[in-house]
This record gives sequence, structure tokens and C-alpha cells, in this order.
Amino acid sequence: MESVVALYREPAQAKTALEALLSQGYQRDNLGFTMLDVVQENDLASETGISPEEGAPAGAGGVLRGALLGMAGGLALTIPVWIILLIIPSTRIYQAGGLLGMLFGVLGGLGMGALFGVLAGSDSGDYVKLMRQLGMPAQVAEGYYQSLKSGYILVFARTQQDMQSDEAVRIFKRTGAVDLDAAIGGGKLSSQRSAH
Repeated sequence: MESVVALYREPAQAKTALEALLSQGYQRDNLGFTMLDVVQENDLASETGISPEEGAPAGAGGVLRGALLGMAGGLALTIPVWIILLIIPSTRIYQAGGLLGMLFGVLGGLGMGALFGVLAGSDSGDYVKLMRQLGMPAQVAEGYYQSLKSGYILVFARTQQDMQSDEAVRIFKRTGAVDLDAAIGGGKLSSQRSAH
């Protein structure tokens, strides 16, 4: 099976492309799209009847990333207080309490960051991983993810035959697919074909 993907600036363009693919005989189960704006994503799904693709679960990487960010946040909030306790002579007697505050800030930030990493990684997850599952090279998948973060919409069609893939590419170009180069400054194609 091969995946053909394209980027669009506007949900209306993505809707036009999805409707054109449906009119050419593509099955709804073989079409998909993703965007980071949840409201527009729900609108596009209800207008086309095509389900949006969620990011792949982030797994342990999301937990570790959240824990490290939480720990850094805990330190960033408590170190200035401890420094102030050291600078002001009358508050130096509280410097041991400031060290305990830093310890609890780090532990609390670590725990809360890990918790948010679990929550964020389990529902929307990792879009680069999703695109890698579509068969894209890592650098291209990262480029598409950067374009998603900039507000673009990723539309894809899974095809069984080369003729269907060629037709999907023609539809994507005809309906205004944006060059990846224009979206993020890298790559050359308005759509990417990848076999998997």
C-alpha cells in the first residue's frame, strides 16, 4: 500500500481535495487528514465524513520529556527564591528551608511533568511517528510536522495501485496543495508518495 500526502493552507482546500478523491472512487477508510486546530478538524470531519488521524502514541519519550521540563520548571521557580534568601542578610537563617523548597520544587515538577507527559502523549501523541508509519523518511516527516505546527493541514490517501497514486497527486496539485518548501523552507514536492 502506498500513501500520497499533501499540505493545504485552508480547511476549504483540504475539503475540496477530499471530496474530489471521494468522487474518483476512493474509499473513506483510505483517506485521512490531520491538523492541530481541533475545532476546524471536527468541522472538516463532519463536512466530509472522513475521520481525522490522531498522532501515534508518544510512549515513554513523552513521559521523559514532560518529566525533564517539569524538573526544569521546578528549578526555575525555586532557585531565585533561594538566591534572594542568601542575598538578604536577615533571611539567611532560612536558606536551609530554601534548599528544601528547591528539592520539593524539583520533585513536584518532575512528577507533574511526567503526569502531563503521559496525558499529552496518550491522546494526541506524536505526529512525526504517525507520518513515519505512513512510510516517510524522518527528515520529511519532521518537515511536515513543522508545517502542521504552522497551521497547515495534512491530507493523505492510501492507494493500492500506481495509477491511483498518480491520480491522487494530480488531484492534490489541482486543488492547491502547497509545496513543503513554501511551508517550512525544505523539500520540493507539493505531495509526497511513500510505499509501505
